[in-house]
Amino acid sequence: MFESLQENLTSALRSIGGRGKLSEANMREGLKLVQQSLVEADVSYSVVKDFMATVTEQAVGERVLKSLKPTEQLVGIVHQELINLMGPVDHSLHLRGELPVIMLCGLQGSGKTTTCGKLARLAKERGRKPLLVAADLQRPAAIDQLHVLGEQLEIPVFSQRDTQDPVTVCKAALAAGKQQGADLVILDTAGRLHIDDELMRQLERVDRQCQPEQVYLVVDGMTGQDAVNSAQAFNDALELDGVIMTKLDGDARGGAALSVKHVTGVPIKFVGTGEHLDALEEFHPDRMAGRILGQGDILSLVEMAQREFDQEEQQRLEQRMQEGKFTLDDFRQQMEMIAKPGLMQKMMGMIPGMGAAKEMQDAMSSGEAERDLKRLRGIIDSMTLDERRDPTKTIDQSRRRRIAAGAGVEPHEVNELVKQFDAMASVMEQMAGKGVRERMRMAQEMQQNAMSGGGLAKQKKGTGKRLTSKEKAKLKKQREKEKRRQRRLAKQDGGR
Repeated sequence: MFESLQENLTSALRSIGGRGKLSEANMREGLKLVQQSLVEADVSYSVVKDFMATVTEQAVGERVLKSLKPTEQLVGIVHQELINLMGPVDHSLHLRGELPVIMLCGLQGSGKTTTCGKLARLAKERGRKPLLVAADLQRPAAIDQLHVLGEQLEIPVFSQRDTQDPVTVCKAALAAGKQQGADLVILDTAGRLHIDDELMRQLERVDRQCQPEQVYLVVDGMTGQDAVNSAQAFNDALELDGVIMTKLDGDARGGAALSVKHVTGVPIKFVGTGEHLDALEEFHPDRMAGRILGQGDILSLVEMAQREFDQEEQQRLEQRMQEGKFTLDDFRQQMEMIAKPGLMQKMMGMIPGMGAAKEMQDAMSSGEAERDLKRLRGIIDSMTLDERRDPTKTIDQSRRRRIAAGAGVEPHEVNELVKQFDAMASVMEQMAGKGVRERMRMAQEMQQNAMSGGGLAKQKKGTGKRLTSKEKAKLKKQREKEKRRQRRLAKQDGGR
């Protein structure tokens, strides 16, 4: 998501930080690179112009230039202005009355029908009884597609195949919804390949007759400024309440997400991040700004873990966390959950400093994750029960060599596994006895720490202390060693 924008922006900000003492001249020169990054990401020129004027006014001020850490202050300014550009956002659906209506509109190909299913699933999770309405009579397969989605979600779908008037279908659906005991109606309206007068008149008629509480426009995040232009046209005709941006898991450059609120005044409320029906997320400008600047998104990472991972297993781990217990068996189970197809890449983008790790993400997608998991299982299975409970205290160097021989790996891989376990065990120990809210607060503090420049790689694990020069050199050596190992494995795979 926004990989190109992230790489270009972080590169521009790094170039400013590498100038030594900052002056107004080289600060302005660096800010031109920031502006170029936004333009290349297909952000609306008027948005870029206003955004850069605000950032420049703050960045070249005396307070920033004479501060001890001007580059960190600049990152903070850019981060806050990105938030202001995309927010604020109210995620509540604002549903009132006995049978409220949500109307979805958009161009063909934007993912509107699938988004209807995703939104219905979300409403059902929030305690609603939705009714889906197949009012897209332009695309022949739209009615069948919505019925299939309804069956998958166990949500009723209303359709009338013998009429070509969407207003008639929608009015009949409202009457049917009352009879069936529904407390929410979601209308899937017609789209076109482009905006035309006939489409707008049809949507205006549905809007007048059904009087929806919320009107959401579904836009394709990969269409760039075309998405913003269509949002403006739909908003002029219907007065939109929000935008749902789809396909942000693809090669979206980010221009539409950064432009749509500023141009139309309508916020992005939800984003589609995949084809599955659970891949609809609330849009948080502060978290998105953190991802764009390579600072990660720890809060979304926690929420994803709560959604994706087995709930019974999580309850068991919850109990162990309350007791301050964490073993290598627990560590292995967590790694196996994370190794679900596609999940690792999503989670890596939310970890501070990992969003731009393209080589590692490519390795994960090519099967490297499964190979690493097999090695991890082999190492842990070669240990005794006592060693799994507390490997740091019970495994000496001689024993580590024997475990490595039994697992068919090198001794340093056993050492690396124990170090990784120690790091996670340290986090679990800090969170032991804490409730869900307190752990979310701790996660938020980790996120803020990453934004303030005290990133994970700059601190000793679990202590918050700065690394010494010797420790930094050692960390750099380990990273280079890992890169060589990745290249070697890639060569071996290529030769098979």
